[in-house]
Amino acid sequence: MQFFASLGEVPADFGPSAVTIGKFDGVHTGHRAVLRRLADVAAERGLHSVAVTFDRHPLSLLAPAFCPAPLVSNPQKRELLADAGVDATLMLTFDQALADLEPTEFVRRVLVDGLGARVVLAGSDFRFGRKGAGDVELLRELGAAHGFEVVLIDDVRTGEDRADAAERRASSTWVREALDAGRVVEAGRVLGRYPTVRSVVVAGERRGRELGYPTANLDPERLEGFLPADGVYAAWATVDGHRYPAAVSIGNNPTFDGVPQHQAEAHLLDVDLDLYGRTIELAFVDFVRGMEKFDDLDALVAAIRSDADAARRILADAP
Repeated sequence: MQFFASLGEVPADFGPSAVTIGKFDGVHTGHRAVLRRLADVAAERGLHSVAVTFDRHPLSLLAPAFCPAPLVSNPQKRELLADAGVDATLMLTFDQALADLEPTEFVRRVLVDGLGARVVLAGSDFRFGRKGAGDVELLRELGAAHGFEVVLIDDVRTGEDRADAAERRASSTWVREALDAGRVVEAGRVLGRYPTVRSVVVAGERRGRELGYPTANLDPERLEGFLPADGVYAAWATVDGHRYPAAVSIGNNPTFDGVPQHQAEAHLLDVDLDLYGRTIELAFVDFVRGMEKFDDLDALVAAIRSDADAARRILADAP
């Protein structure tokens, strides 16, 4: 996949292309359906398939108080878009200059002059340009003037955990809701993959090692991805391309004082590795239990042992 961090990086002779535009936060099942449709249209017409996205949520500039936390980092988003099969990604810097572009100017600069668009895929609620003034009707008018077709795409809907639940539109908001409640299986179904975070392992208090269960502490300053709610989870841990079963604790470990809030630490099952300074990726498979405070170390050790056994059973059946 070609990657362009600005319009200036797009070659002058790039195109013609089929384009879709979105935040693509999480690159969930709805996004992937759009990208598959984009690839099909591009292949049918001999075009480059291009995803146009942004380096941050627009609300981080326009209304910071209402801006949600991102589900993935920009490097993760780039990897996920490449995995989705698009030919190129253009990641625009969402700054005031971009926010102030009138709809007609946005279309001219990005779609026409920049990418040589011949087809643009958009949802019925698509908005673009300054203050979201542009809609699908205007996009069609501009397409007629500039030589590109607008293809409408439908929402992707999926069921919730409950058997009697109605289908719901796949969305980044739904994924956040599920992760905030610890429902990683539900979040994974909407994402079409396990919810995943990664960071660098840093030194902790070594309490886990002293108890016989060494843990890898993730650096919160370098964390990529969205941590689920406090609790214990079964997860796959990947280090240097090798995957290991793990029990992951998220929270402040209330049995001890001074542990940071929402701290993530992973105990790799049945293996002892020196992980300090290395990057670890955690893919959450299922919830094991909530965060608890124990009266003494014996009770804590017994709980950790039970967590490890539960994680083994879950992961034994997990793909």
